[in-house]
Amino acid sequence: MQRSRVAAVVVTYNRLPLLRRCLQAVLDQQGAQADLWVIDNASTDGTGEALRQWAPPRLFYQNTGGNLGGAGGFAYGVRAAARAGYDYLWLMDDDTIPEPGALAALLDADRELGGRYGWLSSRALTPEGADQPMNRQRRTPYKDIAGYEGTYIPSQMASFVSLFVRGQTVRDYGLPIAEFFIWSDDWEYTRRISRRVTCYTVPASRVMHAMKSNTVVNIAADAPARWERYRYFYRNDVYLYRREGIIGWLWLVCKFAWHSVQVLRSPAGRRLYRLGVIWKGFVAGIGFDPPVRGVEE
Repeated sequence: MQRSRVAAVVVTYNRLPLLRRCLQAVLDQQGAQADLWVIDNASTDGTGEALRQWAPPRLFYQNTGGNLGGAGGFAYGVRAAARAGYDYLWLMDDDTIPEPGALAALLDADRELGGRYGWLSSRALTPEGADQPMNRQRRTPYKDIAGYEGTYIPSQMASFVSLFVRGQTVRDYGLPIAEFFIWSDDWEYTRRISRRVTCYTVPASRVMHAMKSNTVVNIAADAPARWERYRYFYRNDVYLYRREGIIGWLWLVCKFAWHSVQVLRSPAGRRLYRLGVIWKGFVAGIGFDPPVRGVEE
């Protein structure tokens, strides 16, 4: 029987030590193999030269030529791998460390489900072994899944921290939206697919997400150095939830209002600036209408 062709699409930017751990964990998968597609957003830390010297097997390195953000990097990598004709794409950030059986569990699920799914998502853990709150899948656009009991858990939204998708699904539904730059591109992409096809979380597939912060995304609680980038978060969220109709709009107003209240209660200062980021993002999202591109565009 011919082996299924899997491309592990890893987007990176200036995190070479984490990237090495991620790639080695993919190479060390048991019972399954994946080619490594490293999409480098023009790192300045020597990533390209280090990978050329390391030269692990089955590595395909592509430099995007500029920092396209996570969204642009995944759009770039998904297009490249899909055009190369892979049967499956396994998407992950450079700080994702898959356990040895993570890929095999996803392929087992693909076989048992007969390919009748939109995407599969792994269970993400913190370095301490707890469930990673930033990567808990959603059972609706508004509620997280209850837990990880069961073999396959129907889910509607998931992150790009170990997302498994068939190449044909990418050709059917298009690419992640590069114009998101950062934040919510994974939620948008997975929701775009789950609106039409049932999707699942696969608890047997486990990865460690070695991110610095385990808190939810909220300008009221984040570090000042990161405040400016929240304009993408709030704009992109409006694009995502306005597609859900009146309930989505109500969700947005309530969420943005609650974040505003939290900002006003925050001791960190620059409250008017942060309120401006929230509500300017809201206004920008109303008219934000980026194209959904296909694999061959």
